[in-house]
Amino acid sequence: MAAGPAMTAETGQLWTFHPRIIAAVTTAMAVSVVAVFGVIWFRLPDESRATFSLFQRVTLLAFFGTVLYLLYRMATVRVSAYEDGLRVRNVFKSYRFDWSTVKVLRFLPGDPWLQMFDAEGNRLGILAVQASEGVRASRAAKELAAIARNHGAG
Repeated sequence: MAAGPAMTAETGQLWTFHPRIIAAVTTAMAVSVVAVFGVIWFRLPDESRATFSLFQRVTLLAFFGTVLYLLYRMATVRVSAYEDGLRVRNVFKSYRFDWSTVKVLRFLPGDPWLQMFDAEGNRLGILAVQASEGVRASRAAKELAAIARNHGAG
């Protein structure tokens, strides 16, 4: 959710944004995965379930847990602006940038998500601000760009 410029005293957080559509879709997918795995497992006859070794059961649970963890990470992507810099949580990795290293924030029509270029010319896709969010994402990109400019970014 986009938050206004009100800063919290404990964290120095100025603004944050996370996509609603991705959170809703991944939550629905997680519920569906749990339901499908549960129905399949409990609909198996006892004799069939008994044929699974401990290793096979652990492997199934590990696979199931990995899928749920990835869905959780997808549901919790976000970008936050703080007094001292920018924090980005993407699916596989989280990043922190000082404002002085943020050079360009770009979200052009047709871009799938917000692009950030740092002082060294590296590009990072900020998955929290996605085109699928429509006007909400465009507004968030503009708000974040204004905050970045006000804090000394490129």
